[in-house]
Amino acid sequence: MKIPEVVLRNSGTLMAKKINKMMREVNTEAYRANQFTRTEINNRGVLFGVVLLKHKVIDLVLKYFHERFPESIICLYNEHTKKTTSMDEEGNTFVIKSSLNKVVEKVSENRPLVPFFEDINLTGEQIFETLYKSQFIPERENKKFFKKMIPDLVFRLPGMKGGVEKRFRNKEISDFL
Repeated sequence: MKIPEVVLRNSGTLMAKKINKMMREVNTEAYRANQFTRTEINNRGVLFGVVLLKHKVIDLVLKYFHERFPESIICLYNEHTKKTTSMDEEGNTFVIKSSLNKVVEKVSENRPLVPFFEDINLTGEQIFETLYKSQFIPERENKKFFKKMIPDLVFRLPGMKGGVEKRFRNKEISDFL
């Protein structure tokens, strides 16, 4: 509060540099959560997924998903805090110290079936499998760009652990035979 804004913007002191670094860290975590959270939706319009957030940015991530899916209830389980945070259609948030499956089940029980979601037969992994197969046509393959857009550290996030993306970056033994 005592440091002038000009000094903060230009990283004029050690404290300003530290504050800027902390701000970048928090913003990057929220941005990566928006980018790499793999969500699924059930036939009652409940969108759910798992995140790993060390900073208190779950409200920003929920707001992002709420703006994209305003008619759905969003439930995100944070592996770091072991809590599930949900946001309803009106934007009200509530935190429950319970597993994601229990919260999704509880939230879904009073909601009507949404006919639009009844036909969904693909899981989140199958959708991403199809997406990456279409992107990795040999004529258009660009592994350098793929690695730049999905850096190695992202593979530690819950939505990416053991995900399809890892298989497209690495060669399988059948590729060599």
